[in-house]
Amino acid sequence: MAKHDLDPNYLDPNYEPVVNHSDNTSFAHVLQARMQRRTLMKGSVGAALAGVMGMGLAGCSDSDNDDNGSAGGSAQSDTELGFKPVAVSNENRVVVPEGYSAQTFVPWGTPITGDYPEYRPDGTNTGADQENQVGMHHDGLHFFPIDQRAGGNSSTEGLLVMNHEYINQSALHANGPTKAVDNGGVRPVDEVRKEVAAHGVSVIHIKRDSNGTWDVVFGSPFNRRITGNTEMDIRGPARGYSKLVTVYSPTGTETRGTLNNCAMGPTPWGTYLTAEENWHGYFATADAQRPREYERHGVNDNSRYDWELADTDADEYMRFNVSTMGASAAEDYRNEANTYGYMVEIDPFTPESKPQKRTALGRFGHEGVIFAPAKEGEPVVCYSGDDSRFEYIYKFVSSKSYHAATAGGYLLDEGTLYVARFNDDGSGDWLALDLKDAEFASKVSAAQGTMVGDIQFDGFENQADVLVNTRLAADIAGATTMDRPEWGAIDPKTGDVYFTLTNNSNRGKEGYDDVNAANPIVENATGHIIRWTEAGSDHTATSFDWDIFVFAGEQGTETVVDGEAVITLDDTNIFNSPDGLWFDYNGRLWIQTDGSWAPPYENNMMLAANPVTREIKRFFVGPQNCEVTGVVTTPDVKTMFVNIQHPRGNWPDPSEDRPRDATVIVTRDDGGVVGA
Repeated sequence: MAKHDLDPNYLDPNYEPVVNHSDNTSFAHVLQARMQRRTLMKGSVGAALAGVMGMGLAGCSDSDNDDNGSAGGSAQSDTELGFKPVAVSNENRVVVPEGYSAQTFVPWGTPITGDYPEYRPDGTNTGADQENQVGMHHDGLHFFPIDQRAGGNSSTEGLLVMNHEYINQSALHANGPTKAVDNGGVRPVDEVRKEVAAHGVSVIHIKRDSNGTWDVVFGSPFNRRITGNTEMDIRGPARGYSKLVTVYSPTGTETRGTLNNCAMGPTPWGTYLTAEENWHGYFATADAQRPREYERHGVNDNSRYDWELADTDADEYMRFNVSTMGASAAEDYRNEANTYGYMVEIDPFTPESKPQKRTALGRFGHEGVIFAPAKEGEPVVCYSGDDSRFEYIYKFVSSKSYHAATAGGYLLDEGTLYVARFNDDGSGDWLALDLKDAEFASKVSAAQGTMVGDIQFDGFENQADVLVNTRLAADIAGATTMDRPEWGAIDPKTGDVYFTLTNNSNRGKEGYDDVNAANPIVENATGHIIRWTEAGSDHTATSFDWDIFVFAGEQGTETVVDGEAVITLDDTNIFNSPDGLWFDYNGRLWIQTDGSWAPPYENNMMLAANPVTREIKRFFVGPQNCEVTGVVTTPDVKTMFVNIQHPRGNWPDPSEDRPRDATVIVTRDDGGVVGA
């Protein structure tokens, strides 16, 4: 996600440096090659967009009159958008359609565990307090019905699990953060403790009363905070690998904490996977020669919050200094950053369980993960985007088969990780990142001794090395560079896979890919949404067909299929920088934005889309300067939870001086289905 904060030093591009300098084919180049007609993006951008042409997809119907919907037989009426669209807004409040209500819920600082320390509006809560309170910068979330493990689908009680991506230091502390440069080169340890604790994940037991009001179930054993210091196991092929060895875990099997948790994914067996996205900025190294594991991600001598400078010798903070200091890796934290960059599995129904870092899914800037529908006796399949400019989209296929009675996280420890290549003709291939795969092994052999981007490539020691260096492996495989692939979603009726490509301000600039007038989106400021159908509608397939679902942009922006505009954006649905993406249980596609706050878009928003007709309507607008991120409903689709991150000023409480990230509960006044 594009990151914004009240601190001007924390803005893109420093937050998400471009670290892919390979010469792999860009997605923009592929789209240009497939172009049959160009349409003009009307307005100030004035750029040429590619139409989405040619080959009709087996799962992607474009006909407004297709009563049966896409392949899979869904009825168009199931996904009708029955609400009146809302206008853009620059007000510091949440806007929802007529006939709907919105209320804030579980804002940052809400006590949920321990001795339930109350939130203090003056910022004087301690680090210990924050370890027992809801974290900061709410992001991806999911609602687990309280009776899910028993086969139920309660819509009145459950576990709301959410990520806390990063922090606003100015709001977190009473007088803002103490800077090391002004404090003898150190930071107060309790400030650092509080910042670490404000990251991670919250598990919150919630229940709706007879009046329809949702409350936290205080005292519930399910309430839990997972932070940047929580003990975790390392699982999968990288478990025990030498490049994960630290003084904390000489065997390379454990680590502490999860950070920069962006999107997520519920598993078919009822657990929660949280994504570690831009984890690279939390670490600092003084080593002149940095390992490729750090170079390809941007770990350098400047950490984001200076946690390694806490005025203590406690190693839970010293570990953020990943310099070589001891005689071996077992005597320092030179490998600590290699224990980050994974999907982390949390069992919300087992509070005493230890989170598991699933290394088979690869190490990169995970935005989230999305699972294909699990089928009895078949492999588990999931997808993940690497949210940075010119990075890739991945798919994991498990080696072992899914059986509902015994399924668990072990299914994510063995399998094949693939990376996507989008071909000029609208087809695509999944390229295995596995040394046992003959094609990949041949490419690895051919690349040895050469420069792969900025890295002198000397081979991979083993499959664990491939996964710790997933980005480098994808470079070598020949994957297609993308414009910041973020959230994914799978249509529950057709199986089609959708991904947001949020934006890429460097696309077409000097020194970057595809500097030419015919490029579909030069200096892509507004983004688009791609979708594909796996061959034979089989998610384990190694090939697919793709198209573009919609180009984002201002009024008049067209998405063209077979020479005809299937979507022309207007005042009811202009948007930029699509980010969050989710299909509800009735098949509506919800699109959230994290882009420009300038006219004509104003505040960030959430829209609903009919995947069959491509009708899109604006449903929700957030307060000023926020990102609208994370959405889920109860199983009956009558209560919607939406997260608001980094709001401005004193939202949601005008009586307080500090902004508080919060969840917004949206319901229909008549008690009906949200969006219908």
